[in-house]
Amino acid sequence: MGGEKSVQSMGSFLHWNALTITLTLFISLASIDFLKESNEWEQIYILIFLIIIALALLIASTNYFIEGAKGLARRAGIAEVVIGLTIVSIGTSLPEILFTTTSAIKSTSDPNLADLAIGNIYGSVLVQITLVLGIVVIFKPLEIRPAWLKRDGLLMFLSILTLTALLWEGGGLSRIEGAILCLLYVVYIMWLLNDRESIREDELELNVANPSSTLSWSGTAYFIMLVIGLTMAVYAANELVSNATDVAYKLDVPHAIVGATVTGLGTSLPELTVAMVAARKSQGVAIGTLIGSNITDPLLSIGIAAMANPISMTSGATPLLANLIIPATLLGVFICLAMMWSGYKFSRVEGMILIAFYLIYIVLIELQRQGFITL
Repeated sequence: MGGEKSVQSMGSFLHWNALTITLTLFISLASIDFLKESNEWEQIYILIFLIIIALALLIASTNYFIEGAKGLARRAGIAEVVIGLTIVSIGTSLPEILFTTTSAIKSTSDPNLADLAIGNIYGSVLVQITLVLGIVVIFKPLEIRPAWLKRDGLLMFLSILTLTALLWEGGGLSRIEGAILCLLYVVYIMWLLNDRESIREDELELNVANPSSTLSWSGTAYFIMLVIGLTMAVYAANELVSNATDVAYKLDVPHAIVGATVTGLGTSLPELTVAMVAARKSQGVAIGTLIGSNITDPLLSIGIAAMANPISMTSGATPLLANLIIPATLLGVFICLAMMWSGYKFSRVEGMILIAFYLIYIVLIELQRQGFITL
């Protein structure tokens, strides 16, 4: 009995701690925002600092939202497997969903923001499957289960191919195409929920073992957590889009590059955190988090964005996306899957190869930006 109270106290402490961090970041972001009225280079440094705070707030508020949603789901008696495959998996992609949707909505007044949205999706996929996975593998070599690699690995590649085909076919995504991508994701989730035998048994260990998941608060409290988390996350996404756009204009960097590098890496930090923690407890969770997110992003994240507002690549960004960012993402995913298929395990050497691939990609983008490479 005492142990149960101790766990509940720990859960309450973690929830209050998370709220304190989230509110502190929100106040900091709102307070520093007025400092943008300074000379040009000071503005750039302030904007970069604001981007860092906005990313931190987006991640912190997303985690708070996930905890509230999980608490409500458990109060409603929803099975752990359903919570894991829906709330948790979608929750780690919430930064990409909010950032991409916000960019798409604002692209009505600034078409370059559509490039930011598309670049963010491909950048997130690439950074997760190369840099993030490489860091996790160097931290701890992982074994891969052939059964779910054949299912999720193939679906990940097909998801990215489907998105790419739709983009190349019409130079963007219509609301109908966005709805099709979302529908494919819903079909995927329904398939997983109906095919319980194929679900990774170790996929949910991290969530079950987490003390903060204990039902230490009331349903009303969890609902308030959900509302606060979502509100702060939406605000952070808006600030992130606004400040990233300002940096792109001031440094004369294409929006697609900003999306494929800075925001792509930033919105992937939740997956890095979950994968690093999971690697200690469950190898299936570590790999499953990254692959699952790379199914969510090219289907659900950009699908919701396109439904909110049709997305069209600008003529200036099309060569960059079509000849560098998208091919690099497809090649990175292919190399990663090829490594998984060879022996069904990841060694530290393979992790270093994946990191090197991402660094080469960054160098190529910079060479293109400097004019040494023409696309």
